[in-house]
Amino acid sequence: MAQPHTREAGTGPAVVCLHSNASHGGQWRALMARLAPSHRVLAPDSYGSGSSPEWSSDRTISLADEVAFLAPVLASAGEPFGMVGHSYGAAVALRAALQQPQRVRALVLYEPTMFSLIEADGPAPNEADGIRNTVAAAAAALDAGDKNLAAKCFIDYWMGPGSWDATPPERQPAIANSTVNVRRWGHALMTEPTPLAAFASLDVPVLLMTGGRSPASAQGVARRLLGVLPRVEHQVFEKLGHMGPITHPEPVNEAIEAFLQRHA
Repeated sequence: MAQPHTREAGTGPAVVCLHSNASHGGQWRALMARLAPSHRVLAPDSYGSGSSPEWSSDRTISLADEVAFLAPVLASAGEPFGMVGHSYGAAVALRAALQQPQRVRALVLYEPTMFSLIEADGPAPNEADGIRNTVAAAAAALDAGDKNLAAKCFIDYWMGPGSWDATPPERQPAIANSTVNVRRWGHALMTEPTPLAAFASLDVPVLLMTGGRSPASAQGVARRLLGVLPRVEHQVFEKLGHMGPITHPEPVNEAIEAFLQRHA
């Protein structure tokens, strides 16, 4: 069975860090260095990211498939372990924790993008309109053979207009290549079958972080989760957006470390 490529650093209680879309486990390098003196940190690449293999099935991927792919990493972590996730990675972390709550010591989430929680409240128009339209526009660009335009649609939605054009040219090809999976990401996040009420049973300490400048879709998911998670702390970074862990890692990582020192 295919194995995720995983970065590892440090010794101590394990923490598994899951990255956002159009990224890879390397986004956590600074956090890994920060936690390594006190924790063993594992940062896998998800399907089709970094050095991990592509999703090979004809069936459209689900968050459950992403969790299954991580099984060797979670087994290596021992138990109990902490989990840190950003965006898509935070949605995967939530799904993993719900499947095996007894194995999870603490959960740190920066804006999990489980848009199915918005969709379950009623059809469009709703708070997921922005990301739904972005996925459609990016998919249309891919169909026209324009990966750069697809990446521009995706990155500018999450980081603000002009963000793609401001991305260093040497970084653009890898991001553009990753956006070929945008339909797959959207499907997994929009159709996740877990109901919001299920998260009321997740009896582990959770730090849910949000950015004050993030899109309505991310804010809508966070607000719903804050209403049901039984042991949740909320930290708002008023000046940050959805990509805060990448654009401003220092304050985000400081909050993550402080929470894990208390709980994991």
